[in-house]
Amino acid sequence: MDGMKCVACGKTARPAKLSFQGQAIDGWKCKCGVEYFQPEQAQRILLLNQVRKEQFRVKVGKVRSNLILRIPKRIADALELKDGEEVTLRVEGSGEIRVLTG
Repeated sequence: MDGMKCVACGKTARPAKLSFQGQAIDGWKCKCGVEYFQPEQAQRILLLNQVRKEQFRVKVGKVRSNLILRIPKRIADALELKDGEEVTLRVEGSGEIRVLTG
């Protein structure tokens, strides 16, 4: 969509990169200053911010000779992880594991 009608002033808001809770997302900005966020991207950022505040206890399982970590659905949804997708694991500090996506 090239533009959208601004509900505040009636003019056309143009596509723009906006900041939403510290993250860059797509949206539209009107000359009057009103900003409209792309709803799916904003919802994902809200979910990411929620799961960042929580701690999750996960189980370690075993598939053949490999150990697996079970990732809770809320985290998978927030990171948009899909079955079969590859991620990078990195060990940090004293036993911390960081998962890198993308």
